[in-house]
Amino acid sequence: MSLEFLTQAQVDQFNNDGYLVIPGFLSPEDTNALLTRSKELLQEFNIETHPRTKFTTSDDNHVGDDYFLNSGDKIRYFLEEDAVDASGKLNRPKEKAVNKIGHGLHELDPEFRRITLQNEHMRSVVRDLKFHKDPVALQSMIITKQQEIGGEVPPHNDSTFLYTSPPSALGFWIALEKCTSTNGALSFLPGSHRTAPITKRFVRQGDGKGTGFEYLTTPEEEQKILEKEMKGEWVMACCEPGDLVIIHGSVLHKSERNTSPMTRFAYTFHMIESAPYAMYDEKNWLQPTEEMPFSKVIEKN
Repeated sequence: MSLEFLTQAQVDQFNNDGYLVIPGFLSPEDTNALLTRSKELLQEFNIETHPRTKFTTSDDNHVGDDYFLNSGDKIRYFLEEDAVDASGKLNRPKEKAVNKIGHGLHELDPEFRRITLQNEHMRSVVRDLKFHKDPVALQSMIITKQQEIGGEVPPHNDSTFLYTSPPSALGFWIALEKCTSTNGALSFLPGSHRTAPITKRFVRQGDGKGTGFEYLTTPEEEQKILEKEMKGEWVMACCEPGDLVIIHGSVLHKSERNTSPMTRFAYTFHMIESAPYAMYDEKNWLQPTEEMPFSKVIEKN
């Protein structure tokens, strides 16, 4: 079958590096529409009824309350750690306190649904990559990366957080603003998807205990693997608005703290393989609901 959108060189680069930057994937009009809608959602945020759920990517302090765990079929707001004081009050305007908005944007908001599930170019990319047989979309988010406090995201791979057997996570990350070395552009360890195994998975602990990591190897072995991988050369993927970055679920990537006076808005969502090709079990933190099962990406004829 011939390629529809990507070149063979792009497919080869993705398979070799574990990520691929597609410049100008979204038109300026579509990019601006998502950015405008993102800022509208921030304006609509009602801080008075919010439980002050913060989002952190550190291993020892992951969010795990019901507001987070039940967000897969809703549009919810998660705060920057440094935006909330010890008494639970914001120390800055609400629009500058939000870390991300998620996780059901791709179904519930018309603008984000149009780009995610009603975009023929997106479907063409999926078919060209041949990464999945029958993909479903989940976990859509606006990442704001707020100026001066936008948190560092340490090295990780996405299959840790959206685990299937066999691993099948694939990330789609769209820059809505310019991404630079000072406002937290993504960095990748090229080829690490072929050498770094999935060592743990992010799971529901059950019985009201929130979330945590279940190790697939020992923490000591994980540390050895990470130390070995970290000797590689990281590559920063600076982006212009509208650029799409496709991220293999096993490739190690990270982003630095935003120390600049500029935000770094991005829209991201994920795909996984559906049954019977892969199993997504009840341990995963994000669960489909009867009202909103995971979204089919390519309808079968």
